[in-house]
Amino acid sequence: MRLYLTALKPTDSVTDGFLPAARALGCEVTILTDRPERYRDSGAEVLRCDVRDARAVIDTVAHHRVPDAIFSNSDHIQAETALAAAYFGLPGKDWRACVDTKNKALTRRRLAAAGVETVRSARLAPADPLPSDMPFPAVVKPREGVASEDVVLVRDAGELAAAVAAIRDRRPGETLVVEEYLDGPLHTMETLGDGERVRVLGGFRTTLGPLPHFVEERLDWEPPPGRDHVLRALEALRVGFGACHTEYVMTPAGPRIVEVNYRVIGDHCDFLLASMLDAPLFELVLRVHLGAEPQLPDRTEGHATALSLVADRPGTVVSAPGTVVPAPGDPVRIWHRPLRAVGDRIDLSNTNRDYMGIVRAVGPDRARVDAAVATFTAENPWVIA
Repeated sequence: MRLYLTALKPTDSVTDGFLPAARALGCEVTILTDRPERYRDSGAEVLRCDVRDARAVIDTVAHHRVPDAIFSNSDHIQAETALAAAYFGLPGKDWRACVDTKNKALTRRRLAAAGVETVRSARLAPADPLPSDMPFPAVVKPREGVASEDVVLVRDAGELAAAVAAIRDRRPGETLVVEEYLDGPLHTMETLGDGERVRVLGGFRTTLGPLPHFVEERLDWEPPPGRDHVLRALEALRVGFGACHTEYVMTPAGPRIVEVNYRVIGDHCDFLLASMLDAPLFELVLRVHLGAEPQLPDRTEGHATALSLVADRPGTVVSAPGTVVPAPGDPVRIWHRPLRAVGDRIDLSNTNRDYMGIVRAVGPDRARVDAAVATFTAENPWVIA
């Protein structure tokens, strides 16, 4: 079987997740990327391709080997990959769903038109004036942003004007979204669809850092409340194939979607999800793209936590724990993945890019997981000077 994987920069999800899964499934893998030099050690065939252009992807595949699947886990090229898969008659996502989920303004329009939910929202093209009727507090964000970059809470018209001006200065030419602030607990729901049925794998309760920024600091396994509402939203968005990671808030008026990420959950929570389910998650996702029905696990007992170790000051890393994997027989299994190294300079961005490392833990219950994580972080500090 020939699997084409479209990619931009390397991620752990691809290098440590999907590539080993593809090999386990017996696939021959061809990586299509605009950065082939960064995949030299991937163990896969690598071809240079402008993966942001569906026509280039189609042309490259057509002149290479017959594909059995064309897949991407990148936020940025889902529509292009879906169009290429459709051209060759392969299983894949609806390209319209990829566009609607990536574009946060279109997500709002689609959900409102379908009668699922209405959130006050305004789209700001580069030359557009500020909205005059937006309720405060409000949130400003790039229309197609990722990693909490340039997402900020504003409390009045003055803060709105300042935030928009600052973001436009950093992102000239980009369109922004301003929307009402959704107050309440933040949750995720993780799903896997095969084109006929969307299956709920589980979800997490998300703990954010201090406002006005929206940096995710911790995720804890929790059965997703508002499940039916989220499924209706996914149906309205035509999301029904492959992995999807949906973030939503349980407001006093009910669940409201924050964003729909049409790929597997990131920041190492995909590995945490696989451990919690005790299932080969990455293989399950690829099997769907290869045309097979996913065999989903039933196991969800226990607790899982992902703790992002966020830098609290600028400076230089002078001490850091290394990679940690669980020892056999540990009642609470703990992993630590360093994202920085001793000697690295830290300049705070108030985004997920301030993460220094990620601790993942799976155990029989929350109390024991919390205790194990607290002990680990106390004994293995990151030190910035």
